[in-house]
Amino acid sequence: MNFCYGTLILLVLIAYAGDLGAQDFPSDHNFNDHYAGKALDRIAFPIGGIGAGMYCVEGTGAISHVSVRNRMDFFNEPYLYAAISVRGVENGAKVLEGPVPDWKKFGRPEAYRGHRGTNYGLPRFDEARFLARFPFAEISLSDEDVPLEVTLQAWSPFVPTNEDASSLPAGALEYRFVNTSTDSVYAQFSFHAEHFMDKRQARFPVEKRKIASCRNGFILEKDGDIDHPEWEGAFAFYVDDAAAIVNRSWYRGTHYDTQSLLWRSVADATAVLNDADTGFGDGASIYLDLALAPGESKTVRLNTLWYVPTTNLRHGEARNNPNALDAVPFHTPWYAEKFASIQELMTHWEGQKEDLKQRSEAFREAFYSSSLPPEVLEAVAANLTILKTPTLLRQADGRLWGYEGSADYWGSCHGSCTHVYNYAQAIPHLFPRLERSLRNTEFGESQNVSGRQAFRTNLPIREVSDDSAHFLPGRYSASDGQLGGIMQVYREWRISGDTEWLKSIWPAVAKSLGYCINTWDPRHKGYLEEPQHNTYDIEFWGPNSMQTSFYLGALRAATLMGRTLGEDVGLYERLFQSGKAFVESQLFNGEYFVQDIQTEGMGHLFKPIPTQEKGEAYRETVRAINAQGPKYQYGEGCLADGVLGDWIARVSGLGPILDEEKIASHLLAVFKYNHKKDLSDHANPQRPSYAVGKEGGLLLCTWPRGDKNILPFIYSNEVWTGIEYHVASHLIMNGQVDAGLEIIRTLRERYDGRVRNPFNEYECGHWYVRAQASYGLLQALTGVRYDGLEQTLYIDSRIGDSFRSFLSTDSGFGVVGLRDGKPFLQISHGDIPVKRVLVSGREFPLAQVK
Repeated sequence: MNFCYGTLILLVLIAYAGDLGAQDFPSDHNFNDHYAGKALDRIAFPIGGIGAGMYCVEGTGAISHVSVRNRMDFFNEPYLYAAISVRGVENGAKVLEGPVPDWKKFGRPEAYRGHRGTNYGLPRFDEARFLARFPFAEISLSDEDVPLEVTLQAWSPFVPTNEDASSLPAGALEYRFVNTSTDSVYAQFSFHAEHFMDKRQARFPVEKRKIASCRNGFILEKDGDIDHPEWEGAFAFYVDDAAAIVNRSWYRGTHYDTQSLLWRSVADATAVLNDADTGFGDGASIYLDLALAPGESKTVRLNTLWYVPTTNLRHGEARNNPNALDAVPFHTPWYAEKFASIQELMTHWEGQKEDLKQRSEAFREAFYSSSLPPEVLEAVAANLTILKTPTLLRQADGRLWGYEGSADYWGSCHGSCTHVYNYAQAIPHLFPRLERSLRNTEFGESQNVSGRQAFRTNLPIREVSDDSAHFLPGRYSASDGQLGGIMQVYREWRISGDTEWLKSIWPAVAKSLGYCINTWDPRHKGYLEEPQHNTYDIEFWGPNSMQTSFYLGALRAATLMGRTLGEDVGLYERLFQSGKAFVESQLFNGEYFVQDIQTEGMGHLFKPIPTQEKGEAYRETVRAINAQGPKYQYGEGCLADGVLGDWIARVSGLGPILDEEKIASHLLAVFKYNHKKDLSDHANPQRPSYAVGKEGGLLLCTWPRGDKNILPFIYSNEVWTGIEYHVASHLIMNGQVDAGLEIIRTLRERYDGRVRNPFNEYECGHWYVRAQASYGLLQALTGVRYDGLEQTLYIDSRIGDSFRSFLSTDSGFGVVGLRDGKPFLQISHGDIPVKRVLVSGREFPLAQVK
């Protein structure tokens, strides 16, 4: 009876669990804390440099996502591993990784073949714990068989204000071993890597697979050829200890001979010395003996550097001839211009790595000493990893260029897309010179003689066509991207304090704004009316709060910049006042801002969908759609991005541009209607996996009054990373701290490591740039903004009169905050000159803390 009853209960629980799915069980992770158990499954933490490529350290300590050839290679998990073998201990030989995640075992391509070519079948540690302290990842490994406490610290340089130090194609894996027994321990550390730089080659002939010698390690090399110069590349592994033994040529046999003999050398703790200068091989190994007294520790640093100087990357048009790409050279990475070879890179690394680590630690300590909510720190830091992925590139002259995100094998949506990069707030503060390079390109090569900007910049960076007829006005110019760039010029000016830079770029800014006025507000009404291409990859017809909020922000920015430069800004002021009054009176429905869909009286002709196809049902559907006007509008919808321009204005230092009470009302409506804790009953026929089922998220648009368009804009039912962050921080700026934090918690619960990688917020690409909107949360919560022109520090806290937060400026970084309402600044790196401090509008003396 008891057995049957217990079995029944168990079966019910199992069925219930199956229906609910994994997301309904508590995660093995608290915000900004360790990951363990199932929360380790999807972790992949990037190691690399800005525009230099990456590899990832997984939650278990495994290496994957090796993407060093100037593009993403998402599923590239070469045969490589580190191991430890404790002499005289049964089961003392282990790969230095935690258990293989269950999802890797079945269901992936060629799983039926048993996943040969992986190290999954080798013994490894029983437990792992992962802690992210960007740019450092710490993995703790434990196993009852091994009398050692093992910690892997993986890192790559990250020094705000120093973009070159932060762009090196380099990183380190530091394995720390502590003897936890009462006896001395004798062990052998080893590292093994197949020749993954030459994976395009067949196994034979071996003479094509070059493995060069270097001090205490080896270099995997690959030559390019006439047809494929981009195949050239090198990857170096070496340790700091001169006692290392190197095998540069693995045994070659049939079937699994190589892997079997490698593990035999690990299990027997017997190094294989084969450093003869043959120069060829399928893979190589490093061995290092360790002797540890009770309680003694030793760290083995495995240095990792790569060098791939040639690419086959190019995007965009050739000047005045969109089809003449053959004449355009390919992208050259910045580091290939700075270093002539991997040997030169290694020499630089050896001279700088200790200093680079210390400065990266200074950033870590400053950032994580913050008292801000843990979900905020996690969200901001997790998305800084975007800077270390192939989503971003730096060309030979050092200028930044990027994709929106990274597809599995290439960049997704090229060209530093202006309407996506609008949202990203990290680089402007952490690496202001890189951000200014984006503005220089937008208002330089990417802007033609008419003032039209191509919202996707060519790669290599080069001028766009002067033939404005080739790009139809209102279609190939992104209104939000081009207008957002004007606000960002203001932001960059205030961050840098460089008025000479502003003077140099102002003529192009004025021409750009003139183009926007003539194209979208030709009748000078103060709001955008003509069809406006935007971030949803469609055109909005008629005035709407989203695009016009960008317009108002750009007009305000241009007014302030132009006035400083002695320019006539009367037109900008008149258009701003007229547009602001219109939006607040005509586009506010009493609860939130909307769109007034228009097709009459426009310079563009609305073309209805033709109805010639057979079938009355089809014709009836088309007639109903056409009756609503153009497809893909939002009309009376509650749009999450509805006042996005106001948020960008605020984070740019321009202040609010619309009535603050109405802004607050709109944001609260977005929170009320669009934020869902459970999406089980939400219908999303578009791209559902960003948030689905019992997961929560913030929908792009809802129609709470029941007047949804038949075919609203094409992404309206989705949840987008980045949108959630700007809405959350905008709410916080308006005093709705709890609502803002609730949105962030809901988002980060989706990225807890079980289903998604916590360090890869994606949307039409891995490591999607829009997620850097999370950096705006720092300013939202604290009101901290440093004006480099006035050398003034602004603080307007939403979290009380005592807090600590990270601050990065054009010249230095550190910790800023309040102590019982009194401001303080602790500089960690560089210099931050401060003449005045304003706390909620009142001037206070500043306490400098060492």
